[in-house]
Amino acid sequence: MLTQTTSRVLEPGDLDAALAVLDREPVANAFVTSRVQVAGLDPWRLGGEMWGWYEDGMLTSLCYAGANLVPICATPRAVRAFADRARRAGRRCSSIVGPAEATAALWRLLEPHWGPAREVRAHQPLMVTDRMPADIAPDPYVRRVRKDEMETIMPACVAMFTEEVGVSPLAGDGGLLYQARVAELVGSGRSFARVDDQGRVVFKAEIGAATPHACQIQGVWVAPEYRGRGLAAPGMAAVLRYALADVAPVVSLYVNDFNTAARRTYRRVGFHEVGAFMSVLF
Repeated sequence: MLTQTTSRVLEPGDLDAALAVLDREPVANAFVTSRVQVAGLDPWRLGGEMWGWYEDGMLTSLCYAGANLVPICATPRAVRAFADRARRAGRRCSSIVGPAEATAALWRLLEPHWGPAREVRAHQPLMVTDRMPADIAPDPYVRRVRKDEMETIMPACVAMFTEEVGVSPLAGDGGLLYQARVAELVGSGRSFARVDDQGRVVFKAEIGAATPHACQIQGVWVAPEYRGRGLAAPGMAAVLRYALADVAPVVSLYVNDFNTAARRTYRRVGFHEVGAFMSVLF
């Protein structure tokens, strides 16, 4: 029986307790919740460890430690414990990302050991909606990407990732992991695009994380030569319609605060801010 504060790596038998913590903030935690609901807490299947923080024997905070380091419902004491564990283990992640306050506190403790970061995005508004916009008609040409269209969608995905993150997803392993992730989204019907007459993607987006309570739109991209033509808002409305009809009752996304055009588009489609994320990129 755990009767005091402590942290440890969670095991498959801790699944129900972990899900109870994740369910406290279903929108903010959608990414990790979706992974845990599919893979459980076995590190091999989950793609990383789940660290737990206990107060008086109760699991109160989590931290996902995989390709990303993600604090979840993390109190200040939990953040310190997670920082200690991360520092001892050494940096294995390509980013730290999560709710802004806890992520900022975690980075303050890790920066002397893991820094400098390649980039810190300190304020990324978290936006949600649960309804279709009244005045933006969905683009009728935006549709699900078919499984035989991987060669069509991949260049757009690589361009979006490189533009957004600042490095190519093809670096390192030649893009094997990234291509597998894109294929997973296409295969599950959560990749959407508008393709022009020449077979080029002009708009795309994916529903990345998905749980029964909330899902998260990601990878929104308009081909450079089509920007400024008003494709983004109808395209987003089309993806939103699929998301609300087929995936979850609440749809979220987070966006860089400096991307004023994207924020304006999302507000037009009906998204409103409910919090903020922070990302530290290595």
